[in-house]
Amino acid sequence: MRSRQQITELFSTFLQFEADHFDRWVTDARLWRRMQQLQQREGQQRERQQRERQQLQTAEASTSERFWVMYWHNLWQTQPQPADLHLTAYLQEACYWAAQQTVRKFADLQYRLSDCFQIAIAEVNTVLKGFNPERGASLKTYANMAFNSVLRDALRQRQIVDLCSNWTLLRRISKKRLLEALKFGGLSDAIPQYQLAWVCFKTLYVPPTAAERLPKLDTAFWEKVADLYNVERQQLLTPGTAINAATLERWLSQTAGWVRSYLYPAVGSLNTPKFGEDTTEVQDMLAADGADSLLSELVAEEETADRANQQAQLNQALSDAIANLDRQSQDILRLYYQQGLTQQQIMGELALSQASVSRRLSKARENLLTATVQWSQSLNIAVNPALIKEMSTAIDEWLNLRYQPTGAASST
Repeated sequence: MRSRQQITELFSTFLQFEADHFDRWVTDARLWRRMQQLQQREGQQRERQQRERQQLQTAEASTSERFWVMYWHNLWQTQPQPADLHLTAYLQEACYWAAQQTVRKFADLQYRLSDCFQIAIAEVNTVLKGFNPERGASLKTYANMAFNSVLRDALRQRQIVDLCSNWTLLRRISKKRLLEALKFGGLSDAIPQYQLAWVCFKTLYVPPTAAERLPKLDTAFWEKVADLYNVERQQLLTPGTAINAATLERWLSQTAGWVRSYLYPAVGSLNTPKFGEDTTEVQDMLAADGADSLLSELVAEEETADRANQQAQLNQALSDAIANLDRQSQDILRLYYQQGLTQQQIMGELALSQASVSRRLSKARENLLTATVQWSQSLNIAVNPALIKEMSTAIDEWLNLRYQPTGAASST
């Protein structure tokens, strides 16, 4: 990538991609003219001061990069526009290098370099808010680190949305966000019907008790939801006709697609107007001052209650798995985790061979891991080798807690 050298260029040009590679710097004519005028004015003022004081030494000239960074950053704190545009132009390179580092670091990343660049540059106000010139680091250095952090957080959250099944997403979405997503999808008269379908789904898609799993999404389940919808639709101003299970499932699949697109639109469409608004762009929504991401807001609404329920469910699933082990395997777990005996000591305690103790201990852990995987899948959590490895470690910690003298297994 060709680095920019001239001050005017630094604060008035923007990076353009071609085939996901740097192509060229594009000049914004208004920013260019403003920089030229300000530089000329600043130069004249300094010449006047030097003549008056008869000073021959060179002060910090108006050609100094640092001078203009501080000029625009100070102005941005009281007059965000047009200072934010000049600073966004200035930070193009820092954002580009942060995006490139992210793409190189994650080999399986589904987003391209240009995608990561757009995700990060949309958060330029966040970067500017965090910059403190008194700490010594330049804005460019600080921005490179900040953009890296912004990208990590944004991609982590996007991965959560990507991994969520349609049904998990619909369980978590709030009514407010659902209605916004339906409007975003272009619905108008049909919104009440789709909203009611979602309400009926949420009413039935719950575990019978805190310790039980979510119901299976089979034909019988969808028929129950459709039956409930056909009863409740009479309350709508326009009840419409009765629908069957297949139609209701299709409606909810469409709804989940709109929710997903609304929460995180395709990166290429960051500059498209928001639904029903001619001037406000989607990237304005993503980079709104002080605003948390929509996904963070969505997850926070049910996170506390969900976590407590999930902990109870997982504890119960693991306890059931232990109860289903044979008596000797249960004794081995107790001696190993509660009394801290080695496998050789357990061999003497239970009159078993060391191979038998090792095999039974491994099998017991394997059964617990299987129970954890099945529980995760019941919540539509995508299980991969890395997650299974983390589960194995967590199970070992859970067993240590369960077999403590106080029996504190509920800490998981």
